[in-house]
Amino acid sequence: MFDSIDGWVIILVAAGVLFYGSTKIPQFAHALGRSVGEFKRGRIEVERELKADEAKANAAAPVAPR
Repeated sequence: MFDSIDGWVIILVAAGVLFYGSTKIPQFAHALGRSVGEFKRGRIEVERELKADEAKANAAAPVAPR
């Protein structure tokens, strides 16, 4: 049963319901979803800034004549 991730997920959900009750689980899921969304937005923003810096560095680099 514990060879796959599915067994562990079932155990964690059951433990969460026992410890926090069924009313806290949706609040936790909502907070987790918002955190993941914020992380993705931050990652996209950093990638955008890195690409802009790279483009600026490439534009400023002198081109060698052929």
